[in-house]
Amino acid sequence: MSCGDPHDTECGEVLDHLYEFLDNEMAEGDCAKLREHFEECSPCLRQYGLEQAIKALIKRSCGCDDTPADLRSKVLARIDSIRAGQRSGEQVVVAVETAVEIHAETARPVPEVGGAPQPGVRPGAPVEAGAQAE
Repeated sequence: MSCGDPHDTECGEVLDHLYEFLDNEMAEGDCAKLREHFEECSPCLRQYGLEQAIKALIKRSCGCDDTPADLRSKVLARIDSIRAGQRSGEQVVVAVETAVEIHAETARPVPEVGGAPQPGVRPGAPVEAGAQAE
């Protein structure tokens, strides 16, 4: 997101550090830069307000629930690995797992080529080399 106006601190950088700001995990000098940016940039200020409201809602709704110990340790380990990657300068890739539910009424077999299923290929349909599947 960018408002298109020039700022001392770019919108992308502000939004990258928004949760650190909301969680009071930034140095005061960095906080001052973000506050100044919010005064100049209404789209970022609006995003800040939205994220602040979401955090408040979650705190009210889930504040009394204990986090399972295994989930907490997995999250902390992932944060540590991301921070270690950022410190070393390597590109950090964050994977998101997605669950997919398939209903028997709509499922159809996927043809195999060379022992590997070919998604998007209709059974019996010819596929030329280099052609994209439908």
